[in-house]
Amino acid sequence: MTSYQQIVLASRPQGVVSVDNFRLESVPVPTLKDGEVLVRNHYLSLDPYMRMRMEDVKSYAAPQALDEVMIGGTAGEVVASKNPKFAVGDKVVGMLGWSEMGVSDGVLLKKVDASVIPLSAYLGAVGMPGMTAWYGLTQIIQPKAGETIAVSAASGAVGTAVGQLAKLRGCRVIGIAGGKEKCDYVVNELGFDACVDYKAGNLRKDLKAAAPEGIDGLFENVGGEVMDAVLARMNPFGRVALCGLISGYDGEPMPIYNTRVMLSMRLTLRGFIVSEHMDLWPQGLGEMGSLVATGKLKYRETVAEGLAAAPQAFLGLLVGKNFGKQLVKLI
Repeated sequence: MTSYQQIVLASRPQGVVSVDNFRLESVPVPTLKDGEVLVRNHYLSLDPYMRMRMEDVKSYAAPQALDEVMIGGTAGEVVASKNPKFAVGDKVVGMLGWSEMGVSDGVLLKKVDASVIPLSAYLGAVGMPGMTAWYGLTQIIQPKAGETIAVSAASGAVGTAVGQLAKLRGCRVIGIAGGKEKCDYVVNELGFDACVDYKAGNLRKDLKAAAPEGIDGLFENVGGEVMDAVLARMNPFGRVALCGLISGYDGEPMPIYNTRVMLSMRLTLRGFIVSEHMDLWPQGLGEMGSLVATGKLKYRETVAEGLAAAPQAFLGLLVGKNFGKQLVKLI
C-alpha cells in the first residue's frame, strides 16, 4: 500500500454540522523515523465531544485545526515499527483520528489484548466512554446503595455503562432516552429499573412516576429540558456529574429554569473532562475490563462501514440515531 485515505475538517460548521464540513483525501504512506510506529486502523471512534472541538472557541482543548485530520480515538494493528516498545502485529489503541492509517511516536499509543476483550470495546466500554462513566459515577456522584441515580442519554456508550455500574453498586437506576426501543433495551437488557422516553411528551410527569422518592444523583449528558426536568426531582444534597450538553452542541438554547433547586436542595454540580484524570484510568479501566470480560457489563455498538461513511454517521450521532457506541469499521 503506497497511499491511504483520511478525512479532514474542511470548514467550521455554521449551526448544524453538514457533511460539507469534511473532506476525504488520499495521502502517501510516510517513511517512518526512529521511534515511530505505523498503525493500520481497524475502528474509529465517533464521540459527541468532537462537535465542540470543531468550533473556534475557548474551551478545555484547542479547536480542531482546519485542513487537518479530524481528531478521534482509534483501534488498530501495528504494520511497521521503528519503536522497540511496539512490534508488527501488536493491537493498539490511540488517537490517530479519522484515517485509515496513522503514525505515532508511541507516547499516546497503548497495547491491548484483543483475545479476551474485542478490539472495538477498547473504544467503548473499556475505553474513554467507559472511563467517563466510571469517573463521573464513582468520583463525583459517589453513589450509596439504595440511592436513586438518573442517567440521561441512557442508551448511549456512556449512559449504558453508568446505569450498569450504579446497579452493581446497589442503586435504583432511572434512564432517560429517546424512543420506546431504547428505553426497552436499557430496562430489559441492561437491568435499569425504569426508563423515561423524553420523546413521548410527558417528561416531567413520567419522571415523577419513575422516581417517586426523588433523585440522589444525576449523570448528565444532554442538558436543556431533560436536565431541567431532573433538577426538579433532586433530593437534598444530590450530586450532578455534568458530562455533556449534547442538546446545545449546534448552538440551540438550553434554558434551565430550576436553578433555585441548586440552592434549596444544596446540590453539588461538577463538570468534568475525563482526560484530565489520567491517574485514575488504570483503576477505572481495570474494573471496566474485568466486568466486560466476565460478561457482567453489557455494551452495544452501532457500526458504520468504511471511512467515507464517518461524516454521515457523526451527524446521526449528534441527533441520537446511534444505539450504544458509534464506531466506523475500516477493516
